[in-house]
Amino acid sequence: MLRHSLLDRTRAAFAVALVAVSLGLPAIAQQTGTLSGTLKDAIGASIPNATIVLRNEETKVVRNVRGDAEGHFNASGLPAGTYTVEASAPGFALTTRQGVQLTASNTQDVTLTLKVGGANEQITVDAANANSIAAAYAVMDGVLDARSARTEVNSTYIQNYVAPTADYTEVLQNAPGTYSLNANGVGLGDAKMFFRGFSDGNYDITFDGIPWNDTNSPSHHSWAFFPSQFLGGVDFDRSPGSASTVGPTPFGGSINLLSKEMPDVQNIRGGISYGSFNTKLIDVNYDSGNFGGASKRNNVFIDVHHMDSDGYQTFNYQTRNAGALKYQFKFSENKILTGFASVLWLDSNTPNIKGPTRAQVAQYGDNYLLQNTDPTQANYYKYNFYHVPTDFEYVGYKQQLGHGWSLDTKPYTYSYNNKQNYAATPKKGTISDPNCATPVSGALPCGTDKLNSYRKYGEITSLSQVSRFGIFRVGMWYEWAATDRFQIPQDPITQADSPLPNFHEKFWTNSYQPYAEYEYHATNKLTLTGGLKFAHYTMDLKQYADNGSTVGSLNGAPYVRNNASYNSVLPSVDANYRIRPNWSVYGQFATGSVIPPSSVFDINQTSTSSSPAAVLKTLPDPSYAKSYQTGSVLKLHRLTMSADVYYVRFGNAYSAPSDPNFVNYTSQGDSVTKGFEGETNVYLTKGLSFFANGTAGTAKYVSQTVGGASNPNYNLWVASTPSDTESLGMTFQDKYLNLGIFNKRIGSMWNDGKYATPSASSGQSLNPVLGTNANQAVPIDPFNVTNMYVNFTMRRGSIFDQTKIRFSVNNLFDQHNITSVNPSGSVPLNRIGYAFTPASGDTLGLLPGRSFMVSFTIGLSPRQ
Repeated sequence: MLRHSLLDRTRAAFAVALVAVSLGLPAIAQQTGTLSGTLKDAIGASIPNATIVLRNEETKVVRNVRGDAEGHFNASGLPAGTYTVEASAPGFALTTRQGVQLTASNTQDVTLTLKVGGANEQITVDAANANSIAAAYAVMDGVLDARSARTEVNSTYIQNYVAPTADYTEVLQNAPGTYSLNANGVGLGDAKMFFRGFSDGNYDITFDGIPWNDTNSPSHHSWAFFPSQFLGGVDFDRSPGSASTVGPTPFGGSINLLSKEMPDVQNIRGGISYGSFNTKLIDVNYDSGNFGGASKRNNVFIDVHHMDSDGYQTFNYQTRNAGALKYQFKFSENKILTGFASVLWLDSNTPNIKGPTRAQVAQYGDNYLLQNTDPTQANYYKYNFYHVPTDFEYVGYKQQLGHGWSLDTKPYTYSYNNKQNYAATPKKGTISDPNCATPVSGALPCGTDKLNSYRKYGEITSLSQVSRFGIFRVGMWYEWAATDRFQIPQDPITQADSPLPNFHEKFWTNSYQPYAEYEYHATNKLTLTGGLKFAHYTMDLKQYADNGSTVGSLNGAPYVRNNASYNSVLPSVDANYRIRPNWSVYGQFATGSVIPPSSVFDINQTSTSSSPAAVLKTLPDPSYAKSYQTGSVLKLHRLTMSADVYYVRFGNAYSAPSDPNFVNYTSQGDSVTKGFEGETNVYLTKGLSFFANGTAGTAKYVSQTVGGASNPNYNLWVASTPSDTESLGMTFQDKYLNLGIFNKRIGSMWNDGKYATPSASSGQSLNPVLGTNANQAVPIDPFNVTNMYVNFTMRRGSIFDQTKIRFSVNNLFDQHNITSVNPSGSVPLNRIGYAFTPASGDTLGLLPGRSFMVSFTIGLSPRQ
């Protein structure tokens, strides 16, 4: 009886379980659906073999899909929910569709129209091309669509793996071959970046595709434009680019800074950071999300911040107030208007001499620069200061015109107003009255009142047409600039100026770069691109009478006029071949040029009874570059690899200076830069990734003669070119935590010096063009810096979205290496047996000591 009862109960329980499972299976099946769709270009033709990323907006789960030869894709078994669909293909910009609703047991069809794209639009997503988890977690990586050596730095890196005070040079510090110098601390000065033997002024920097630079030479100022609070990513192209790459100096490469993307949800963030050297940063951000009626066509981003710091160097105070606004209005998916505006005010006590001498370091320590106790010395901090307001604005408009044609136009304006005062020790006596109030040779001897100011207006317009054969692009960059520059001798005690300047010039420049190129899709795997760009520049100068330092008195005339015109024809050709969907190879030949600086007219143009006024009869040729490179990009599931070799011949180059913070305009003849670069990302386990890159190369002068005379710098190294560089990093990323540690090593290199003027009896003479400029004069030993970052962030889904605690340590092991030397001594013209001897008067660039920074940010978002 008991046995039968137990058996009956077991059978009943089994039957109930079977019924439950039977009833439950359909319910489970009904919780999934299918996303399918078609990818088309502007004329409605299908785009084959595209990459599609499907991201569940609630769970963050990602499904990677590849389109077929007809442009279709299908992803079944997806959990019901709201999805973001991203699609990309070679030659097209990343296209995103948010808020795609997928219900259980249904198929949702999505049709996306991909637009012709370029590097300056936004960071390309490559992770899906090989279902690569290593690429998905990479904070910087190569690009499968690359036609040249490129590294892309994403927003995750900028938001988590640099200090909050960082500028764009710090953002790129771990990219292959790069390094920057800032002896006052991270983001606390005007840092300069170097790579491949190119110093600042020999490569382009753009912001959302707009090139920006000084007017007297194409250099840049990291402390005056685009702090990391304004940046959403960087596309770093280490090549002259194609014909459609515009700007004054792309031959060294293009650092393409990208503004922040416009999120679709509202969020407001307020944060405060405090760190070493009494550094304080207050930052407020606002993302509106999509708003404006049922269509929600508007979107706004706003950032306002204040930063001040004592700096690592003594009395090198820094204060920055800045704000940025970005607005986007979508008339439709095919017609988009974007506006951006930023302003920045910088005040600093940075002196004209950027480092201490060896004697000062030995006496006061390596953070010594200025002092506040002895006003008779030139390094009294109240005599040395900057005030630099800047602004930058553009309006961008994109529209699909029909029949495959697209328009992209972007008028812009920006200004830079660098007002600087600095002191110098007079040859006789100290800084005191009457020494500083008494002119010497018509000039006050103790200080300088300096201005470098310009306003630019420009426009970049491109038209592109997509056909079944490929993409045709035609466009033009035009820019007009007005510049006012002077340096006036000054008494730093009273700030009274001399009647006549050392120089004063106003000049107006016009830049024109029309181009045309065709990207031929020979097969589904092979893309060939060829193009031609014409670069034309004009410069009209008005140089005012001065105290004899530059153009002279001009025999009573108020000013003299000079003008110049430069032309270059710049072809390019490249190819990209997909060996497999996750493996590409590329090759490129490209050219670039840069016009000589305005200082070529800085000659004495005053006539005397014994000699006529000097005239620049023959303009120097523009510097040019011919670049050859080939490389490969591979993305496996847990590994990504990129490598390239390059050869660049840089013609009619102008030398790097002894002090790498300044530009010397001495013609140096030709140089050749060649080398190897490689980078990799390895996904280890559960959010933990390893990152590494390395370079090895040379950059040497190869002209045996310059100006018809023997070149004493033949086969010597270009200044500030490391023989090798290495970066290593480990990151951990999960929903809330971002941890990272990075080390950058800079190999041995050289700085320039000056040749001693040979005696008349020696039978030697200086090169008439090169003068005293001596390359490979000072050896710089290898150095390295290790930085560590810890971040805890509340993610989307909480009302406190983007609430964050951030901790960073720069120079973790407190290294104090010498990074540059401006020697006080000279180099003999006959170098046999020469070896550099350190001297007490050498000016040094040094690594700043270890620094800490902690940040607290409160984020608020309405519940979605």
